Amino acid sequence: MPDLASTLDEAPLSRFHTRAIVTAGMGFFTDAYDLFIIGTATTLIAKQWHLSSAQTGLVNSITLISAFLGAFFFGRVADRLGRKRIYGLEAMLMVGGALASAFAPDLLWLLVFRFVLGIGVGGDYPMSAVLMSEFSNRANRGKLVGLVFSMQALGTVAGYVAGLTLLSAGVPDPVTWRLLLGLGALPAAAVIYQRRRMPESPRYLQQVEGRAQEAAEAVRSFSDGSLSPEAVAPTGAGRTSLWSFLSNGRYLKVLVGTAGSWFLFDYAYYGNSVSAPLIVSSVLGKSGAEDLAHVLALQLIVFSVAAVPGYFLAAYAMDRIGHRRLQLIGFPLMGLAFLLIGVIPGITAAIVPFMILFGMSYFFAEFGPNTTTFVLAGEVFPTSSRTTGHGLSAGVAKLGAFVGVYVFPIIKDHFGVSGALRLSALFALVGFGLTLLIPEPAGRSLDELAPEEVLAGAERIVAGVAAGDVASVAAGDVAGQR
Repeated sequence: MPDLASTLDEAPLSRFHTRAIVTAGMGFFTDAYDLFIIGTATTLIAKQWHLSSAQTGLVNSITLISAFLGAFFFGRVADRLGRKRIYGLEAMLMVGGALASAFAPDLLWLLVFRFVLGIGVGGDYPMSAVLMSEFSNRANRGKLVGLVFSMQALGTVAGYVAGLTLLSAGVPDPVTWRLLLGLGALPAAAVIYQRRRMPESPRYLQQVEGRAQEAAEAVRSFSDGSLSPEAVAPTGAGRTSLWSFLSNGRYLKVLVGTAGSWFLFDYAYYGNSVSAPLIVSSVLGKSGAEDLAHVLALQLIVFSVAAVPGYFLAAYAMDRIGHRRLQLIGFPLMGLAFLLIGVIPGITAAIVPFMILFGMSYFFAEFGPNTTTFVLAGEVFPTSSRTTGHGLSAGVAKLGAFVGVYVFPIIKDHFGVSGALRLSALFALVGFGLTLLIPEPAGRSLDELAPEEVLAGAERIVAGVAAGDVASVAAGDVAGQR
């Protein structure tokens, strides 16, 4: 008789999985729209409110700082209270933050509302990634979680289209940027109800809370075959403290790999993407405010041709190529594109060659670390700490994004586009090295990748040391080495 883990690992794809992809993916549609449209909006806001470069950089990046807090907070709470109890709350924050930003009366309130928005954006990362990962079978897990993340591509395109439409229609600039920010509330609002109705993760019910019968019922709701409650052992390993997770050598090494490689990628990616109007307009020799529609049109073409296919090809190919292996392919090729822009004399003055290389960097970012960092962090940690591990990884990554968005214009002013992209190439190389710390999860069961007994051993060691109990320390050490 199959147990819960093997039933989940071998469950065929169903309408439930499709609904879960859309429910989770619309959050990433919103995330991408809100995070990448701000570069266009601040071009108009800075003109209206006479913002300095530092103030403009803060508006562009404040959401990324709060995303760090949101990712860590929601990730930790979801491991303590369960995924279902809080899923949808992050979407409510995104809706409220986006709507409030559209009505911000001045810079201070705009920063406050964008901060609130960022908490929701950050919380969406561990919640959506882990729920989709824990509902997936082992053969298609990369594809299913990758498709959730690929909604980011559609959200980014929607942002460019919205900006072009409003600018081309001659809508006044003060109205345009407010509409751009407010429209970000719509996709998140559309899935709040569905998120609140999502079932609890069967793996969490069984392995953390020990609720075997409810876990069996949850599996039956989307699996072809029924699963007898007697086949689901109420393991109930319990909740793991943050200290036990961080003090476990095995998972700490993996966390350095997931968080570190994601930090370096997001520095390069968000710095380049949010600052893309500056990059493209500098190549065109025009200011973003002077010809913003032209700049947006070129960005839309490059992103649609180079980046969008990369997202979906990554989702459909990574289970065959390997999740970690795809990241190891994408990092150096993305870095190579940055390096070529940085070292070829006069490349930033030649529009067509520059746009080809810039497009290449976009393609291998998506067909590589942008997608895989999200997927990997939801696979390689145990159930009792999976959203914690993903939340820490995503949160640290958003700190990298904050640094990239904030300092990229400064580096560009001092060293030019070429100098800024040479630094991004170096970061891609280091990200490649950190990826080697992560195990290859493709085709493997989540329970095989990250057994709960390793953390259980760590808990016994910590408890034994605190109590001076040599036997508990020895037992925990044995469990941790299995």
